[in-house]
Amino acid sequence: LEMLRYQLNPHFLFNTLNSISTLVLLKQTDRANAMLSRLASFLRYSLVGEREGLATVAQEAEALKLYLDIERTRFEARLRTRFDIAPDVMEARLPSLLLQPIIENAIKYGVSRATRPVSITISADRRDDNLVLSVIDDGEAVEAAHVGGNGIGLANVRDRLEARYKSAARLDTQSVQSGGFIAILTLPLSHRITA
Repeated sequence: LEMLRYQLNPHFLFNTLNSISTLVLLKQTDRANAMLSRLASFLRYSLVGEREGLATVAQEAEALKLYLDIERTRFEARLRTRFDIAPDVMEARLPSLLLQPIIENAIKYGVSRATRPVSITISADRRDDNLVLSVIDDGEAVEAAHVGGNGIGLANVRDRLEARYKSAARLDTQSVQSGGFIAILTLPLSHRITA
C-alpha cells in the first residue's frame, strides 16, 4: 500500500504542475490557486490514510472528485463526470485509492485520445452482501488488453483485491466496440465501525 501511495502517476503530476504554470503565466491566479489547493488536498489524501489502508466510499468519492477537477482544468469541456453513489453504501469501506488507476486509464485512453466530450461515470451500490463499484467511460474504442489487461494499473487493482479479499472479490473489464471501457469491481460489503 505504501508503494502504491508513492506511485502516483508522474504524468498526472507533471501535467498538473504544467497547467498551473500556464495559468500563472496567463495571470489566471484564481484558477491556479484553486488547482493548487485541489492538488494539495488530493496528495494529502493519497499519502495519509487509515492504518489498515481502508477508506469509506464517501472519502474515496471526494478524493476522486478532487482528481477529476484537476484533470478538468486540463481537458475542460472534453471531460464530463458523474457520480452515482447509493446512500446506503456511503460508509462502506474499500481499499483506499482502489479506483484511482481505473480513473487514470479512463483519462489516458478515453479522454486524452478523443476530440469530443467524454463522460466518465463512477457508481457504487449494494448487491446482496457485495459492494459493486463501476467506472464507465464513453471514450474511444480500445482493446481491453491494451487498456491495462497486462499493464500496471489494472494488475495492481487485481493484486490488491486478491491480497485483501482472496477469491471473494474481482475486477471485470470490458471494452465497448462503439467506444468506451467498463470496469466493475465486486467486493465484500463492510462498513466503518463507529464508537
